[in-house]
Amino acid sequence: MGSDQTCYLLDTSVILDDPANILRISENNKNIVVITNIVLAEMNGKKDDMRSEAGFRAREFFRLADVSRGQTVALSELPEGMCHCRQTGHCDNDKYYKLTLAFDTSLYSSDAEPIDLYIIFREYYRVSDHFQASKGLNDAKIGEIAKDYGLTLLTNDISFKIAAQVEQIAAESIRNASVERPDEIDFAYTYHYHDTPELPEDTEHRCFEQITFIEEAQSENHEIYETGRQRYAVTQHNQLEWCDFDRRFGEFFDDSLVRPINLEQKFYFTLLTHPRNYITVVAGSTGSGKTLIALQAGLELVSEGIVEGIVYARNTVTASDPQAELGFRKGDQEQKLGYFMYPLYSAINFTIEHQTQRSIESQVEYTGNINSPKRENATELFMAKHNIEVMDIAHMRGTTISRKFVIIDEAQNMTNATLKLIGTRMGEETRLVLMGDPNQIDHPFLSKRRNALVTMLNKASHSDFIAGIQLRHTIRSEVAKWFDKNL
Repeated sequence: MGSDQTCYLLDTSVILDDPANILRISENNKNIVVITNIVLAEMNGKKDDMRSEAGFRAREFFRLADVSRGQTVALSELPEGMCHCRQTGHCDNDKYYKLTLAFDTSLYSSDAEPIDLYIIFREYYRVSDHFQASKGLNDAKIGEIAKDYGLTLLTNDISFKIAAQVEQIAAESIRNASVERPDEIDFAYTYHYHDTPELPEDTEHRCFEQITFIEEAQSENHEIYETGRQRYAVTQHNQLEWCDFDRRFGEFFDDSLVRPINLEQKFYFTLLTHPRNYITVVAGSTGSGKTLIALQAGLELVSEGIVEGIVYARNTVTASDPQAELGFRKGDQEQKLGYFMYPLYSAINFTIEHQTQRSIESQVEYTGNINSPKRENATELFMAKHNIEVMDIAHMRGTTISRKFVIIDEAQNMTNATLKLIGTRMGEETRLVLMGDPNQIDHPFLSKRRNALVTMLNKASHSDFIAGIQLRHTIRSEVAKWFDKNL
């Protein structure tokens, strides 16, 4: 390979962001990817950390390396592009190792080639003689290699990047798992029309996007005004699928279910029950109806025989309280999970109240009248009747969930690795709903731009296979609204 290849030296932070970054940076060996023995040692120090995302990523890297081919190589066997800026004298005692990483083509691109990863081993680093800061020696050593070989440094450590650039080292960042401005990801569009509502010719929409058409007319004075008539649709392969919400949620709606009360909730319910939709990701604050509407959609699908039951799973990450983790709670697994299932129980109790106001039979069944179960057992009775079960995400490993309506709550507190675990547990005819509030991050290693919820929102905006929706209208107290807007 020629010297026109770009040669990248990876900092530890790039691999801890995602080991698959090596595959992306290499572009099927179009570019040269290099690490140092310092990075290898730092990764080795992270792999025993069982509680952090960084520890998981480190173990993923070593699992990848463990099944790969490796061998020591001589200087003459290195790619020309790696050596054409190499400074003789400084690099004479360096040793080299080549790993050929075989990425799983079922998880990544099907045409992914085995990727060559070169490791530079240096026993003595000159920078050690004069480095006096309390931190940053390893970064300085990596920077020394970048400078001696003329490599482009890739790091997600902003302080390291700045320090490298001060030393005239080419340095860049890569944040593959970060989603910038997740609040701006949207799936709802509004268009105005005069005669016939239709999509503009110069627009392209993914499947399951929500479209509102507002009719306009012209007055005798040639002024344009809105008539008040609106029509709604979801897109399917850039075609319109009309939604008659008045009919859908009017006389033909099951009175035992809680009706959606605003346009967002109506679109949400429509997506959840759409015959061609199997994955829905929804973001919204508390009070937007995420869990309540999902429960109603699940109940409808169960009653129609499309699924056999509802599974509710919620990440058991607490609000920065390590002593409140599931293992510290009293009771058995079911009792421990009960602490985390209040959103589901609240939605169920709201549904029960709705049903008891409309049905004498439900009043007898759920209120304790006429020798029926006591009121405190109403929730358990409702769950048994509609085949609703709760599950801890940690116990999904090794299971396959088929023909169920699966609701995953608090997805903003999940890593992409946990999301992958959940997704690979889904069996035939199962429908999956991922929900959460990206502004409520409790996981210590995640942020508003780096979590499973925003990852899926971003993927939904580029995929016809996933339905996405943002619920921006909340129905809650003014106090709650103030805290959400101002803190």
